[in-house]
Amino acid sequence: MTFYHLAKNIVWLILKPLYRMEVVGKENIPKEGPVIICSNHISNLDPPMVGITATRDVHFLAKEELFEKPWLAKLMTHLNAFPIKRGMSDRQALRQALSLLKNGKTLGLFPEGTRSKTGKLGEGLSGIGFFALRSEATVIPCAVIGPYKIGKRLKIVYGPPIEMNKLREDKVSAKTVTEKIMSNIQSLLENNS
Repeated sequence: MTFYHLAKNIVWLILKPLYRMEVVGKENIPKEGPVIICSNHISNLDPPMVGITATRDVHFLAKEELFEKPWLAKLMTHLNAFPIKRGMSDRQALRQALSLLKNGKTLGLFPEGTRSKTGKLGEGLSGIGFFALRSEATVIPCAVIGPYKIGKRLKIVYGPPIEMNKLREDKVSAKTVTEKIMSNIQSLLENNS
């Protein structure tokens, strides 16, 4: 068993009873091929929640600051995270993400780029649409529906795949694709609260 799978099992055993987790729509995640899971972002616990509830190993972009301490950088790497410089174009991170998708892996992204302070879905960054257009990945919208309060129910909903082939054929902009993804996440939030 890899460190990733060991950590996933341990975190599941800890967090599931604490937050009375309910997971909906896991069957929407394809068993193979490149996948991008796009989720809203309300807490620092969102990446582990998506990581432990998804049916596949998920690779996450994480802010570069988390990799400054060598021991934490090593831990993050073992948890399938890799650094991205926020607020600028980070070509190395973009190449790594596209390479993972080219190799049929699953990428977990939080389109808002940062946690929502209000709990409401914010505006998505165009970079998300870029990944969706530049890869052949299936895009799965995801909604984490809180609150993160011990003993309260937390719901993670995976929606049906977004129809990307038509968007790619129509050569729409990255911004348009991002708006489509955000609209799908918003629908999951509204229909599952």
